[in-house]
Amino acid sequence: MKPLRSTFGLFKMKKWYGGVLILVLAIVMVFSYSLRETQRPQPKKKQSAYDFFNNHPPIDSHRKGNDSFKLPKVEAKKPSLIQKPKLINVEGLDELYAPRNVSEQESNVLLLWPHLHLLLSRSDALPETGQGIKEAAKAWKELLALIEEEKTTKLSNNIRLKEKNCPFSVCSPDNALFSGGNILELPCGLVEDSSITLIGTPNGSYRSFEIDLVGSNFSEEPKPPIVLHYNVSVAGDNMTEEPFIAQNTWTNELGWGKEEKCPSHVSSNNLKVDGLGLCNEQLVRSTMEENQNVSVSSGDAATNASQQSSHASANFPFVEGNPFTATLWVGLEGFHMTVNGRHETSFAYREKLEPWSVSGVKVVGGLDLLSAFAKGLPVPEDHDLIVNSKILKAPVITRKRLVMLVGVFSTGNNFERRMALRRSWMQFEAVRSGDVAVRFFIGLNKNLQVNFEQWKEAQAYGDIQFMPFVDYYSLISLKTIAICIIGTKILPAKYIMKTDDDAFVRIDEVLSSLKEKPSNGLLYGLIEFDSSPHREKDSKWYISDEEWPHSSYPPWAHGPGYIISRDVAKFIVQGHKERELKLFKLEDVAMGIWIEEFKRSGREVHYITDDRFYNAGCESNYILAHYQGPRMVLCLWEKLQKEHQAYCCE
Repeated sequence: MKPLRSTFGLFKMKKWYGGVLILVLAIVMVFSYSLRETQRPQPKKKQSAYDFFNNHPPIDSHRKGNDSFKLPKVEAKKPSLIQKPKLINVEGLDELYAPRNVSEQESNVLLLWPHLHLLLSRSDALPETGQGIKEAAKAWKELLALIEEEKTTKLSNNIRLKEKNCPFSVCSPDNALFSGGNILELPCGLVEDSSITLIGTPNGSYRSFEIDLVGSNFSEEPKPPIVLHYNVSVAGDNMTEEPFIAQNTWTNELGWGKEEKCPSHVSSNNLKVDGLGLCNEQLVRSTMEENQNVSVSSGDAATNASQQSSHASANFPFVEGNPFTATLWVGLEGFHMTVNGRHETSFAYREKLEPWSVSGVKVVGGLDLLSAFAKGLPVPEDHDLIVNSKILKAPVITRKRLVMLVGVFSTGNNFERRMALRRSWMQFEAVRSGDVAVRFFIGLNKNLQVNFEQWKEAQAYGDIQFMPFVDYYSLISLKTIAICIIGTKILPAKYIMKTDDDAFVRIDEVLSSLKEKPSNGLLYGLIEFDSSPHREKDSKWYISDEEWPHSSYPPWAHGPGYIISRDVAKFIVQGHKERELKLFKLEDVAMGIWIEEFKRSGREVHYITDDRFYNAGCESNYILAHYQGPRMVLCLWEKLQKEHQAYCCE
């Protein structure tokens, strides 16, 4: 038997060793837990556009040549039947996303850019995406240099230059008229209702003359595009040659397009531009009547030919030695020429050759030009001189979730349209209180002055979002996705509305109508339930079999104005982020296609059509009136304020 003291000492020693062991195990566990915490990925801090551009290296900086951007492989739960498009290198994209010396406040106009990077890198991009990005990169570089120059000038002189670089009208100097060639410079392009008037006399020296609307181009490009080539052939002295007017376009990439000729020898009743025939019907009828004459003997052929030319020449607007006044004016769908007050030709706009891109007028050939001037040109306002500028600025958004975000499609030089909206329906109480936010979505322009003016406008009013591509019509679907991004990630809203800068929207009536509508799975507007793709290649809305192989479209709402619910917008954003949704160039139809996919995912869709959304024009009791110029927009607002009724101004 051991002594009691020894036993007690042994017990104390075992107890001490046990305590040490427990302490060591505790330290090991704490160290292991801390190590796991440091290795665990931390939640990403929400990044502003300013942080993205100044602290984030270009996403594509590690890529070379045309190699695809490779993402980590993720094992899918189910094999996909459709292969996702890849992410590819796009020329100019790195330059757009390179860090720039832009302040945090200035970068508020670029909030969308970080969210659009992967969308612009898709291998299944819309056809003009590559060119739109490449040109935007050059335009962006020039704009940033000009912004920096202006800041330096302000600091050194403390005086802001007040020169108007976008005049309302221009006229050609006398020396340009006599020498021909470039006779007018249009500093900020053309907009709807702009016009160019020429007064002259065909002199017969070449028996033809040409008028070109020359497009904008960068210094390194070989030649500027020709937005409209207008070629007039005057009748010869022997009257055996029929006079004609030919219209065409030219670009470096495609060369000459398809020529359109007047007289056309066919009726143009079925082909209209802004409701006007492609050729003056008197010329078409006179030519068709002569072609339908009974055949004559070969001996009378020369006489008959002379009579035909004489008959056609009687209606032809240009005659050697006779002075004329010709006005080329800009419509919604195309260019129109009137001569001595009579409509002669119409020419629909072609891809990437919109009126905003025109930079000058050139005249060559057998024409004695007496006068040339242009008016109705786009003019920005001097924002420092606007008395009520405070109430025109976008209100500060304090709500965590808006009732509605309204995205307005606009083009850079549509200064007057945007100001008309700010002074009219953007003054509804729901907008001024911050329940509804309105934002303009504008692509970059090839014209440096236009970009600079819209940059200043964006900083003055805080309601413009720049898009990282040139504003081509074929890329407007990217703006639709951008609106959904803003309405779900940046300015979260219960509803998202899309409209145009020539539409008048009764915000009060829209919100009132939405109270009775479902808040999920909603498409609300003027809906087409039975429509088919345009297969005519000359159509502005032409869709090939490759683009859409089906004979009809799913239901879609007309683009001037429609509303979707938040869940639909989130589905669209996520679907494009995952590259599971198809890109489609007709934005309103594209929305219908994406909503059809939303429906196929097992969710209920509520298609609610309302004929008070007027696709063209205005009718009493409207919710939305389309094709309303700035003057009409202000008139509609005035009527609402005075009469409290939705009356039209026409």
